[in-house]
Amino acid sequence: MGDDLSSVFKKVTRKGRTKEELAEVICWLTQLDTTELEQTITSTRTLAEFFAKIKLNPKANLIKGKVCGIQVEVLADPFLRKVRYLDKLVDELAQGKPMAKVLRT
Repeated sequence: MGDDLSSVFKKVTRKGRTKEELAEVICWLTQLDTTELEQTITSTRTLAEFFAKIKLNPKANLIKGKVCGIQVEVLADPFLRKVRYLDKLVDELAQGKPMAKVLRT
């Protein structure tokens, strides 16, 4: 799964955000600490495996808006919704939104 996240990392760093900020966002969504996140990433090969191993933050349902023209909160497929939640958070991070808004605090 590292290849999937490497493109995400490039996207946020190109926009002036840090690896630590990206990790904070992913940890918030997945409820993992950074050590658990690294272990989960290295032990999975696909996004489907990754999302099968984690439990989403209960506040993930506060993530709303469009990603690639699709409203994330209305996606019926739970896996696609999780992927789009992550996409939306990464987009907001890359757009320079304050971390408090990205993390819905």
